[in-house]
Amino acid sequence: MKAIVFREGSQWAVEDVPTPEPGPGEVRLQILRTGVCGTDEHLLHGGFIATLPLIPGHEMLGRVDAIGDGVDSRLLGSTVAVDNTIHCGECEPCLSGRHLFCENFVSLGCNAPGGFAEYTVVRAAKTFVVDDLDPVTSTFAEPTACAMHGADVLALRPASDVLIFGAGPTGLILAQLLKASGAARVVVAAPTASKLELAESLGVDVTVQVDRTDPTGAEAELRALAPRGFDAVVEATGSISVLESAVRLTATGGTVLVYGLAAEDARAAISPYEIFSRELTLKGSFAQAFTMRRAIDVLRSGAVRTDGIITDTVGFDDFGRALANLHDSSQIKTVFVP
Repeated sequence: MKAIVFREGSQWAVEDVPTPEPGPGEVRLQILRTGVCGTDEHLLHGGFIATLPLIPGHEMLGRVDAIGDGVDSRLLGSTVAVDNTIHCGECEPCLSGRHLFCENFVSLGCNAPGGFAEYTVVRAAKTFVVDDLDPVTSTFAEPTACAMHGADVLALRPASDVLIFGAGPTGLILAQLLKASGAARVVVAAPTASKLELAESLGVDVTVQVDRTDPTGAEAELRALAPRGFDAVVEATGSISVLESAVRLTATGGTVLVYGLAAEDARAAISPYEIFSRELTLKGSFAQAFTMRRAIDVLRSGAVRTDGIITDTVGFDDFGRALANLHDSSQIKTVFVP
Protein backbone atom coordinates (compact mmCIF):
# COMPACT_ATOMS: atom_id res chain seq x y z
CA MET A 1 0.00 0.00 0.00
CA LYS A 2 0.98 3.65 -0.26
CA ALA A 3 1.84 5.66 2.83
CA ILE A 4 3.42 8.96 3.81
CA VAL A 5 6.59 8.19 5.78
CA PHE A 6 8.47 10.68 7.95
CA ARG A 7 12.20 9.97 8.34
CA GLU A 8 15.17 11.44 10.18
CA GLY A 9 16.39 14.81 9.01
CA SER A 10 12.88 16.24 8.50
CA GLN A 11 12.49 14.16 5.34
CA TRP A 12 9.25 12.64 4.09
CA ALA A 13 8.15 10.69 1.04
CA VAL A 14 5.33 8.62 -0.40
CA GLU A 15 6.49 5.02 -0.03
CA ASP A 16 5.23 1.53 -0.77
CA VAL A 17 4.96 -0.35 2.52
CA PRO A 18 3.38 -3.69 3.49
CA THR A 19 -0.38 -3.61 3.93
CA PRO A 20 -1.02 -4.36 7.62
CA GLU A 21 -3.09 -7.33 8.78
CA PRO A 22 -5.25 -7.14 11.91
CA GLY A 23 -4.30 -9.31 14.87
CA PRO A 24 -6.55 -10.53 17.68
CA GLY A 25 -8.84 -7.75 18.88
CA GLU A 26 -7.84 -5.49 15.99
CA VAL A 27 -9.48 -4.15 12.84
CA ARG A 28 -7.99 -2.92 9.61
CA LEU A 29 -9.30 0.39 8.33
CA GLN A 30 -9.41 1.63 4.79
CA ILE A 31 -8.62 5.25 5.50
CA LEU A 32 -11.30 7.65 4.32
CA ARG A 33 -10.00 10.92 5.74
CA THR A 34 -7.25 11.97 8.13
CA GLY A 35 -6.94 15.48 9.50
CA VAL A 36 -3.63 17.32 9.21
CA CYS A 37 -2.55 18.94 12.48
CA GLY A 38 0.24 21.28 13.54
CA THR A 39 1.50 18.41 15.67
CA ASP A 40 2.36 16.58 12.43
CA GLU A 41 4.96 19.21 11.60
CA HIS A 42 6.52 18.87 15.06
CA LEU A 43 6.69 15.12 14.45
CA LEU A 44 8.33 15.63 11.04
CA HIS A 45 11.17 17.46 12.77
CA GLY A 46 11.50 14.77 15.44
CA GLY A 47 9.64 16.70 18.14
CA PHE A 48 6.79 15.84 20.50
CA ILE A 49 6.90 12.02 20.95
CA ALA A 50 7.99 11.12 17.41
CA THR A 51 9.45 7.69 16.74
CA LEU A 52 10.99 7.78 13.27
CA PRO A 53 10.53 6.39 10.67
CA LEU A 54 6.83 7.02 11.12
CA ILE A 55 3.57 6.85 9.19
CA PRO A 56 1.93 9.93 10.75
CA GLY A 57 -1.72 10.96 10.90
CA HIS A 58 -3.59 10.74 14.21
CA GLU A 59 -7.01 12.20 13.31
CA MET A 60 -8.39 9.14 11.52
CA LEU A 61 -11.69 8.24 9.94
CA GLY A 62 -11.89 4.87 8.20
CA ARG A 63 -14.04 2.01 6.99
CA VAL A 64 -13.54 -1.38 8.66
CA ASP A 65 -12.50 -3.75 5.87
CA ALA A 66 -10.97 -6.65 7.85
CA ILE A 67 -11.18 -7.93 11.42
CA GLY A 68 -8.97 -10.02 13.66
CA ASP A 69 -9.92 -12.88 15.95
CA GLY A 70 -12.39 -11.99 18.66
CA VAL A 71 -13.83 -8.92 16.92
CA ASP A 72 -17.58 -8.63 16.35
CA SER A 73 -18.18 -9.19 12.63
CA ARG A 74 -20.91 -6.54 12.68
CA LEU A 75 -18.12 -3.93 12.61
CA LEU A 76 -17.26 -4.90 9.02
CA GLY A 77 -18.16 -2.10 6.66
CA SER A 78 -18.75 0.44 9.44
CA THR A 79 -17.33 3.94 9.27
CA VAL A 80 -15.43 4.61 12.48
CA ALA A 81 -13.55 7.40 14.18
CA VAL A 82 -10.43 6.33 16.06
CA ASP A 83 -9.15 7.01 19.55
CA ASN A 84 -5.46 6.88 18.67
CA THR A 85 -4.19 6.51 22.25
CA ILE A 86 -3.12 3.22 23.82
CA HIS A 87 -2.33 2.86 27.53
CA CYS A 88 -0.68 -0.18 29.07
CA GLY A 89 -2.91 -0.20 32.17
CA GLU A 90 -0.09 -1.62 34.29
CA CYS A 91 2.40 1.18 35.00
CA GLU A 92 2.23 3.47 38.03
CA PRO A 93 0.43 6.36 36.25
CA CYS A 94 -2.14 3.98 34.75
CA LEU A 95 -2.74 2.28 38.08
CA SER A 96 -3.15 5.72 39.65
CA GLY A 97 -5.84 6.68 37.13
CA ARG A 98 -3.52 8.99 35.16
CA HIS A 99 -3.58 7.04 31.91
CA LEU A 100 -2.58 10.02 29.79
CA PHE A 101 0.87 9.82 31.36
CA CYS A 102 1.27 6.10 30.79
CA GLU A 103 4.96 5.18 30.83
CA ASN A 104 4.35 3.02 27.75
CA PHE A 105 2.07 5.52 26.01
CA VAL A 106 1.38 4.79 22.34
CA SER A 107 -0.23 7.35 20.08
CA LEU A 108 -1.09 6.12 16.57
CA GLY A 109 0.34 8.58 14.09
CA CYS A 110 2.84 9.94 16.62
CA ASN A 111 4.99 7.02 17.77
CA ALA A 112 3.18 4.20 15.91
CA PRO A 113 1.69 3.89 12.39
CA GLY A 114 -1.20 6.25 11.71
CA GLY A 115 -3.59 7.37 9.03
CA PHE A 116 -1.61 9.06 6.27
CA ALA A 117 -1.86 5.79 4.37
CA GLU A 118 -4.32 3.68 2.44
CA TYR A 119 -4.82 1.30 5.38
CA THR A 120 -4.00 1.11 9.06
CA VAL A 121 -4.66 -1.30 11.93
CA VAL A 122 -6.20 -0.23 15.23
CA ARG A 123 -7.68 -1.90 18.28
CA ALA A 124 -11.37 -2.58 17.78
CA ALA A 125 -12.10 -1.22 21.26
CA LYS A 126 -10.67 2.13 20.18
CA THR A 127 -13.11 2.60 17.29
CA PHE A 128 -16.39 4.50 17.43
CA VAL A 129 -19.06 3.92 14.80
CA VAL A 130 -20.12 7.17 13.13
CA ASP A 131 -22.20 5.88 10.23
CA ASP A 132 -24.88 8.43 11.10
CA LEU A 133 -22.56 11.44 10.97
CA ASP A 134 -21.48 13.41 7.93
CA PRO A 135 -17.82 12.48 7.18
CA VAL A 136 -16.79 16.14 7.29
CA THR A 137 -18.11 16.36 10.84
CA SER A 138 -16.76 13.02 12.05
CA THR A 139 -13.28 13.94 10.76
CA PHE A 140 -13.16 16.25 13.77
CA ALA A 141 -13.84 13.54 16.38
CA GLU A 142 -10.22 13.31 17.59
CA PRO A 143 -9.52 17.07 17.70
CA THR A 144 -12.82 17.58 19.50
CA ALA A 145 -11.83 14.87 21.99
CA CYS A 146 -8.60 16.77 22.66
CA ALA A 147 -10.59 19.98 23.14
CA MET A 148 -12.97 18.10 25.45
CA HIS A 149 -10.00 17.04 27.59
CA GLY A 150 -8.82 20.67 27.62
CA ALA A 151 -12.26 21.75 28.83
CA ASP A 152 -12.11 19.07 31.53
CA VAL A 153 -8.70 20.32 32.68
CA LEU A 154 -9.84 23.95 32.66
CA ALA A 155 -12.89 23.04 34.79
CA LEU A 156 -14.65 26.25 33.85
CA ARG A 157 -16.98 27.78 36.43
CA PRO A 158 -20.47 28.66 35.12
CA ALA A 159 -20.85 32.21 33.74
CA SER A 160 -17.08 32.67 33.33
CA ASP A 161 -15.64 35.30 31.02
CA VAL A 162 -13.27 33.49 28.64
CA LEU A 163 -10.59 34.65 26.22
CA ILE A 164 -9.14 32.27 23.63
CA PHE A 165 -6.02 33.16 21.70
CA GLY A 166 -6.14 31.39 18.33
CA ALA A 167 -8.79 30.77 15.68
CA GLY A 168 -7.38 27.60 14.20
CA PRO A 169 -9.36 24.34 14.41
CA THR A 170 -8.61 23.98 18.12
CA GLY A 171 -9.54 27.55 18.98
CA LEU A 172 -12.79 27.33 17.03
CA ILE A 173 -13.79 24.02 18.59
CA LEU A 174 -12.78 25.05 22.12
CA ALA A 175 -14.69 28.32 21.79
CA GLN A 176 -17.91 26.46 21.02
CA LEU A 177 -17.28 23.80 23.62
CA LEU A 178 -16.64 26.31 26.40
CA LYS A 179 -19.71 28.28 25.38
CA ALA A 180 -21.73 25.07 25.64
CA SER A 181 -20.08 24.42 29.01
CA GLY A 182 -21.51 27.55 30.56
CA ALA A 183 -19.22 30.45 29.67
CA ALA A 184 -21.09 33.75 29.84
CA ARG A 185 -18.90 35.25 27.13
CA VAL A 186 -16.25 33.83 24.82
CA VAL A 187 -13.81 36.22 23.15
CA VAL A 188 -11.49 34.96 20.41
CA ALA A 189 -8.34 36.88 19.46
CA ALA A 190 -6.40 36.00 16.30
CA PRO A 191 -4.59 37.71 13.41
CA THR A 192 -6.68 36.57 10.42
CA ALA A 193 -9.93 38.39 9.65
CA SER A 194 -11.49 35.50 7.72
CA LYS A 195 -10.96 33.13 10.65
CA LEU A 196 -12.52 35.62 13.04
CA GLU A 197 -15.52 35.96 10.73
CA LEU A 198 -15.89 32.17 10.83
CA ALA A 199 -15.62 32.26 14.63
CA GLU A 200 -18.50 34.74 14.75
CA SER A 201 -20.61 32.54 12.47
CA LEU A 202 -19.97 29.63 14.87
CA GLY A 203 -21.35 31.61 17.81
CA VAL A 204 -18.35 33.35 19.35
CA ASP A 205 -19.50 36.47 21.22
CA VAL A 206 -16.63 38.87 20.45
CA THR A 207 -13.60 38.73 18.17
CA VAL A 208 -10.46 40.85 18.26
CA GLN A 209 -7.92 41.01 15.46
CA VAL A 210 -4.31 40.77 16.60
CA ASP A 211 -1.37 42.17 14.61
CA ARG A 212 0.91 39.16 14.01
CA THR A 213 3.99 41.42 14.09
CA ASP A 214 2.90 42.96 17.39
CA PRO A 215 0.90 40.36 19.34
CA THR A 216 0.91 42.49 22.49
CA GLY A 217 -0.62 45.44 20.61
CA ALA A 218 -4.15 44.10 21.04
CA GLU A 219 -3.78 43.93 24.81
CA ALA A 220 -5.29 47.40 25.27
CA GLU A 221 -8.40 46.42 23.32
CA LEU A 222 -8.69 43.15 25.20
CA ARG A 223 -8.12 44.91 28.50
CA ALA A 224 -10.93 47.33 27.63
CA LEU A 225 -13.25 44.35 27.16
CA ALA A 226 -12.32 42.99 30.59
CA PRO A 227 -10.71 45.72 32.71
CA ARG A 228 -10.09 43.31 35.60
CA GLY A 229 -9.01 40.50 33.30
CA PHE A 230 -10.70 37.34 32.04
CA ASP A 231 -11.66 34.51 34.37
CA ALA A 232 -9.97 32.03 32.03
CA VAL A 233 -7.53 32.59 29.17
CA VAL A 234 -6.71 29.79 26.73
CA GLU A 235 -3.45 29.94 24.78
CA ALA A 236 -4.14 27.86 21.65
CA THR A 237 -1.39 29.09 19.33
CA GLY A 238 1.90 27.74 20.70
CA SER A 239 3.30 31.31 20.67
CA ILE A 240 5.47 32.32 23.61
CA SER A 241 4.62 36.02 23.36
CA VAL A 242 0.92 35.13 23.31
CA LEU A 243 1.33 33.02 26.45
CA GLU A 244 2.98 35.96 28.18
CA SER A 245 0.04 38.18 27.16
CA ALA A 246 -2.38 35.52 28.39
CA VAL A 247 -0.94 35.68 31.90
CA ARG A 248 -1.23 39.46 32.00
CA LEU A 249 -4.84 39.37 30.79
CA THR A 250 -6.02 36.80 33.32
CA ALA A 251 -8.10 38.11 36.22
CA THR A 252 -6.79 37.80 39.75
CA GLY A 253 -7.68 34.30 40.90
CA GLY A 254 -8.16 33.20 37.29
CA THR A 255 -6.75 30.38 35.19
CA VAL A 256 -4.46 30.18 32.17
CA LEU A 257 -4.74 27.03 30.04
CA VAL A 258 -1.70 26.24 27.89
CA TYR A 259 -3.21 24.30 25.00
CA GLY A 260 -1.01 25.24 22.02
CA LEU A 261 2.05 23.12 21.28
CA ALA A 262 5.29 25.09 21.49
CA ALA A 263 8.78 23.79 20.78
CA GLU A 264 10.25 21.73 23.61
CA ASP A 265 13.09 24.22 24.14
CA ALA A 266 10.84 27.31 24.09
CA ARG A 267 10.88 29.47 27.22
CA ALA A 268 8.44 32.17 28.35
CA ALA A 269 9.09 35.15 30.63
CA ILE A 270 6.45 34.85 33.35
CA SER A 271 6.68 36.59 36.71
CA PRO A 272 6.51 34.14 39.64
CA TYR A 273 5.53 37.07 41.87
CA GLU A 274 2.52 37.80 39.66
CA ILE A 275 1.37 34.20 39.88
CA PHE A 276 1.93 34.28 43.65
CA SER A 277 0.39 37.67 44.41
CA ARG A 278 -2.62 37.29 42.13
CA GLU A 279 -3.14 33.60 42.88
CA LEU A 280 -3.17 32.63 39.22
CA THR A 281 -3.53 29.01 38.17
CA LEU A 282 -1.55 27.70 35.19
CA LYS A 283 -2.74 24.46 33.61
CA GLY A 284 -1.66 22.39 30.63
CA SER A 285 -3.63 20.13 28.32
CA PHE A 286 -1.50 17.45 26.67
CA ALA A 287 -3.74 15.22 24.54
CA GLN A 288 -6.94 13.29 25.22
CA ALA A 289 -7.95 10.27 27.23
CA PHE A 290 -11.41 8.72 27.43
CA THR A 291 -13.17 11.71 25.84
CA MET A 292 -13.90 10.36 22.33
CA ARG A 293 -17.45 9.26 23.07
CA ARG A 294 -18.39 12.63 24.56
CA ALA A 295 -16.69 14.39 21.65
CA ILE A 296 -18.75 12.46 19.12
CA ASP A 297 -21.90 13.10 21.16
CA VAL A 298 -21.31 16.85 21.15
CA LEU A 299 -20.69 16.78 17.38
CA ARG A 300 -23.92 14.82 16.94
CA SER A 301 -25.83 17.34 19.02
CA GLY A 302 -24.71 20.30 16.90
CA ALA A 303 -23.43 22.15 19.96
CA VAL A 304 -20.02 22.07 18.25
CA ARG A 305 -20.18 22.78 14.51
CA THR A 306 -17.43 22.30 11.96
CA ASP A 307 -18.88 24.27 9.01
CA GLY A 308 -16.13 26.07 7.12
CA ILE A 309 -13.19 24.78 9.15
CA ILE A 310 -11.88 22.48 6.41
CA THR A 311 -10.25 24.71 3.80
CA ASP A 312 -8.22 22.25 1.69
CA THR A 313 -8.06 18.57 0.79
CA VAL A 314 -4.91 16.77 -0.36
CA GLY A 315 -3.84 13.28 -1.40
CA PHE A 316 -0.52 11.50 -1.79
CA ASP A 317 0.55 13.55 -4.81
CA ASP A 318 0.12 16.93 -3.15
CA PHE A 319 0.80 16.14 0.51
CA GLY A 320 3.51 18.79 0.56
CA ARG A 321 0.76 21.37 0.28
CA ALA A 322 -0.73 20.10 3.53
CA LEU A 323 2.50 20.96 5.34
CA ALA A 324 2.74 24.32 3.58
CA ASN A 325 -0.84 25.11 4.59
CA LEU A 326 0.20 24.98 8.24
CA HIS A 327 2.06 28.25 7.57
CA ASP A 328 -0.65 29.84 5.39
CA SER A 329 -2.83 32.14 7.49
CA SER A 330 -5.69 31.81 5.01
CA GLN A 331 -5.90 28.07 5.67
CA ILE A 332 -7.60 26.56 8.71
CA LYS A 333 -7.78 22.79 8.36
CA THR A 334 -6.37 20.51 5.68
CA VAL A 335 -7.64 16.95 5.32
CA PHE A 336 -5.76 14.07 3.71
CA VAL A 337 -7.91 11.80 1.52
CA PRO A 338 -5.93 8.88 0.07
